[in-house]
Amino acid sequence: MLSLTQCIRRGSALLAVAAFALSTPVLRASAFDLETATVADIQAAMDAGALTSEKLVSLYLKRIEAYDKAGPKINAVITLNAQALETARALDAERKAKGPRSPLHGVPVVLKDLFDTKDMPTSAGFLPLKNSLPIHDATVVKRLRDAGAIILAKVNMSDWFGVPKPGDQSTVLGRTLNPYNGDLTPGGSSGGTGAALAATFSQLGLGSETGVSIRNPTANNSVVGLAPTRGLIPRTGQVMTSFTQERAGPMARTVYDVAALTGVVAGFDAEDLLTINTPGNIPEGGYTQFLKKDGLKGARIGVFRDLFRKGEKHAEGTALVEAAIAKMKAEGAIVVEGLTLGLDVFKLLDSHGGMRTNYHEAQFSYDLYFRRLGPNAVIKNMDELVAYGDLVKPGIRKGYAEFRSLDHHADFLARRDMQEALRAAIVELMDKYKLDALVHPFKSVPPEGHLERGVEEKDNPVSSVTGLPAVVLPAGYTKKENGPIAIEFLGRPYSEPVLFRLAYAYEQAAKPRKPAALTPALPADKFTY
Repeated sequence: MLSLTQCIRRGSALLAVAAFALSTPVLRASAFDLETATVADIQAAMDAGALTSEKLVSLYLKRIEAYDKAGPKINAVITLNAQALETARALDAERKAKGPRSPLHGVPVVLKDLFDTKDMPTSAGFLPLKNSLPIHDATVVKRLRDAGAIILAKVNMSDWFGVPKPGDQSTVLGRTLNPYNGDLTPGGSSGGTGAALAATFSQLGLGSETGVSIRNPTANNSVVGLAPTRGLIPRTGQVMTSFTQERAGPMARTVYDVAALTGVVAGFDAEDLLTINTPGNIPEGGYTQFLKKDGLKGARIGVFRDLFRKGEKHAEGTALVEAAIAKMKAEGAIVVEGLTLGLDVFKLLDSHGGMRTNYHEAQFSYDLYFRRLGPNAVIKNMDELVAYGDLVKPGIRKGYAEFRSLDHHADFLARRDMQEALRAAIVELMDKYKLDALVHPFKSVPPEGHLERGVEEKDNPVSSVTGLPAVVLPAGYTKKENGPIAIEFLGRPYSEPVLFRLAYAYEQAAKPRKPAALTPALPADKFTY
């Protein structure tokens, strides 16, 4: 039996232990999930010693092995970077010695296979270019490498020059599946990027568009994408069909990651004079600084009714977009309803060939690209391209035979002027109502089947013909097809910080995205530390 003195001493010791426990911070385990992790989560896990770039790349390579050519056979990857793990190990060593270069240090990126990489072929989906090895990196690729990102793979895309089999994306790789429903298309032309991100084959991706080719696969694969202000991101070393409309676009599974990627690739490039106005229009410190969970509070958002399509086939998708807008209002946004330009915008676009200038510009743009490939290029100029005859799209051959100049071509100049007029009208509408952004469906129907052709009333091309920036992100899924539906935020030139703020706040409040059905998590994809 303890004496009274011993009891007092024992009690004092227990009180001291209890006091120490209360004063010591409780260390809570952090959960890591590859499918939902942002680049910030990756950097935090790396800082904690729970993750390395080598391990991260290995996780993605295992998913590609399990789901791309095996399992559901998504078939998105054209070329894997054989040096990816070696590069990852070198970046891990550099991190230990010097710290990370940027938020993308050690993070894998996939590229639509029209961005030049000097260590991997760039095919543009066209079989004769399957082994075309550029002598320079595209500007955006160089910026990614300089930031410490890892080019993990080149991925499938709509064939730029050739005519693939019905239902296929390209003559190089064939058909890529939509990870949400294998019977549906991943979209064009950046479908491989969208599918690879939806299937969690990489953390980040780059697509491009002349019309809707960033935003269509972004919508179809339920990811997030930016169609940037015309001139924000350089196109040097990118196969493109239009000097005027072509844009490179960051894509990822979260708004945060798209904002982080944009901060790395945006900026002036002396080889792309469309970027001439970029200095002074890019925020110091990048775009992620604008992301706040309460970013919708007090924001003025206009519902742009001109871009809502009518009819029974649009009812389910439109209802999902309406619910998203209601969520924004619940989060404190001031929603300005019923905005219109007073004209039928879709009819205007349809009656003028979508206002697109690429049919006139294509041959000149392609010629510039081929000549940058150097003396050993597979195709050196337009003459050599059209020499492939029926392998080349008829429209390309026809345009090359028809157009010899742009400066005095009335149709081209009229389309360019109409683009400027529509852009000015939309900006004037936003100014009139003091709006931060416009919202509307990007598309209110699910992705079409692989063999469906001529599907009308689906996409919204306004951002591409005006050059205004747009962020597209998930709004939900149709019940029958599990088909992703997307909402679009449209803004003024160089308003990416505002668009990211609004899209991030909506994403955090609504959490509209769910994992792809065909590519579930592997055991190693989740861990705690």
